[in-house]
Amino acid sequence: MQKSRHDLWVGLFVVIGAAALLFLALKAGNLLSLSFEPVYRVSARFDNIGGLKARAAVKSAGVVVGRVTRISFDDKSFQATVEMEMEQRFAFPKDSSVKILTAGLLGEQYLGIEPGASDKTLLAGDVITQTQSAVVLETLISQFLFNKAADASNAPAGKP
Repeated sequence: MQKSRHDLWVGLFVVIGAAALLFLALKAGNLLSLSFEPVYRVSARFDNIGGLKARAAVKSAGVVVGRVTRISFDDKSFQATVEMEMEQRFAFPKDSSVKILTAGLLGEQYLGIEPGASDKTLLAGDVITQTQSAVVLETLISQFLFNKAADASNAPAGKP
């Protein structure tokens, strides 16, 4: 009887430990957010979203104010539509702007929202029209190399 009681406690401890590790892994991978705040959905259109993924953070002044819920492609405007859930306690003006930012040099991408100056606030279903697409590192490098090659070909020949 005593041995089965110890086995039960050890088994319970192992299950709790495994659940804690699973919880930490989901939080670290940005796959789980425990927020029971009421939310409202807004969307924005971008020409290029880079590596933005669903469940990415929406931040303002470094504070997480929402999450990206869905990313889709509009085949009429040829733009990416990003839908996000914003916590209702954060009311942003209608003329706010959204841009895709990167955490660090090569880190994950997230949405940064900058409040505007309008008296009216964003409501559920609104579309944010002022957007700035992601900066793609490969595009910047290729532009830099192309400009350097063009400068080298246009440089006057040196005198011997």
